[in-house]
Amino acid sequence: METGSSRTRTSIEFPKLANLIATWFGCGYSPFAPGTVGSVAGLAIGIGLHAWLGFTGWPFLLLAAAAFYPAVWAATITARAVNQKDPSIVVVDEVIGQWIALAGAQPFNWKTCLAALALFRLFDIWKPPPVRQLESLPEGLGINADDVMAGVYAGLVLFLAGWFNR
Repeated sequence: METGSSRTRTSIEFPKLANLIATWFGCGYSPFAPGTVGSVAGLAIGIGLHAWLGFTGWPFLLLAAAAFYPAVWAATITARAVNQKDPSIVVVDEVIGQWIALAGAQPFNWKTCLAALALFRLFDIWKPPPVRQLESLPEGLGINADDVMAGVYAGLVLFLAGWFNR
């Protein structure tokens, strides 16, 4: 803060980039079910990447891994700015978890995409161990880690269902 500034700040200002990433370009500001809106955004991007670049399996895992560090950073900055442990406006974690779930979609079609969405949301809301325990990790790491694990569970269910249905 500048000395002698006539403007006072009552809360921490956070970088616009962190907010943009954390809310996944505003999806987190949805007045209804922001987590589901973030998941649907991740699914839509996944469908687009499959259609245009042929993404299936490993590319989705690599994309999620590449997005993880920026997501942790953005979630930490945003959570501090709004003074909440896991603010509902942070939905980048749902996007990453959804991409991990899509990695298990075999074959990749509308049915497995819908199943990926449903299974990811189920595990994210239900939070079977160790999903809930991962929330206790500090700041953005905890915000993101539980959704990563929920995505792993959803992806494994999809992968096994696809493997058994060959």
